Amino acid sequence: MDNKHLKPELVSLAVSCVLIFLVSIARAQPVTMATVPVGNPGNAADPATGFGSVSYSYNIGEYDVTAGQYTAFLNAVASTDTYGLYNSNMSAVLNGNFECGITQSGSPGSYTYTTTRNPNYPVNDVSWGDAARFCNWLTNNQPTGAEGNGTTETGSYTLNGATSNSALLAVTRNANADYVIPTENEWYKAAYYNPTTSSYYLYPTQSNSQPSNVLSPTGTNNANFQDDGFTDPTNFLTAVGAFADSASPYGTYDQGGDVFQWNESVYDSSYRGLRGGSFSSDGDVNLQSGYSDNVNGFPAVESYFIGFRVSQVPEPASTGILGLGVTSMLVRRRSVRR
Repeated sequence: MDNKHLKPELVSLAVSCVLIFLVSIARAQPVTMATVPVGNPGNAADPATGFGSVSYSYNIGEYDVTAGQYTAFLNAVASTDTYGLYNSNMSAVLNGNFECGITQSGSPGSYTYTTTRNPNYPVNDVSWGDAARFCNWLTNNQPTGAEGNGTTETGSYTLNGATSNSALLAVTRNANADYVIPTENEWYKAAYYNPTTSSYYLYPTQSNSQPSNVLSPTGTNNANFQDDGFTDPTNFLTAVGAFADSASPYGTYDQGGDVFQWNESVYDSSYRGLRGGSFSSDGDVNLQSGYSDNVNGFPAVESYFIGFRVSQVPEPASTGILGLGVTSMLVRRRSVRR
């Protein structure tokens, strides 16, 4: 039968079915998390800060979690978005190119999400609670379904709908955790520890000298931060791994610059830890091992300069994780320089 003789309602139904099918395919694509092993268990802490000692081997994200990976997460669990995993600022409407570029379409119960900029930009505008829910989703083998037990609320963390600062500060890592937000020591060791010399670098680019902020895939000491101008004054963010020859000793990228990254530490019963600096940070301080931003880390906050990476820990995950905030007071307290 000629297509021109098809009833309009049948054409509309066919188009709708195709769109639903395409969305379901997109949701079914698993997210691959590239991690690198961090060995040398039982290493000594950095004498300059008291951080970095980890008694077990673990894996940590080679890169920050990307906009593309977070979009897949949203499409899997946030058709209603009960716990606010999506922030409208992500769409780059309000802050322009400061944002990672994720848009939301539809209405509650049928929301879908699309990456509108480079899907390899780090996701930003994510709270500590958003990061914990992403980790639960990975631990639960990336299920599709409403935000709740078995998708976002149980797994590595028991959240039970926690979204406020006080509720998120009370959340702890479960003993059977798999994918997690790094402890401060896990994050710090992966960034600064030199296993060859059993010492620590000042910057997470295998250097004690301040990196250049020139966007170079071949520079051996480069990062995305502000130094008399932005690394990329048009796009601000840079794709994860763009500084391909500026890895940490363990092979992680962008632990200095691009976006600050959440860790599990609790400061003054009010804040979660943030480390690494961002595209809007001053590199002479914010990227250094001695700097932790513990005055902007309200765990419910979502900001354009904050993202995260994940760790993957052995079982039992509680080994060596006691005393997560004990050395917190050794870190200088400064606000983020923007």
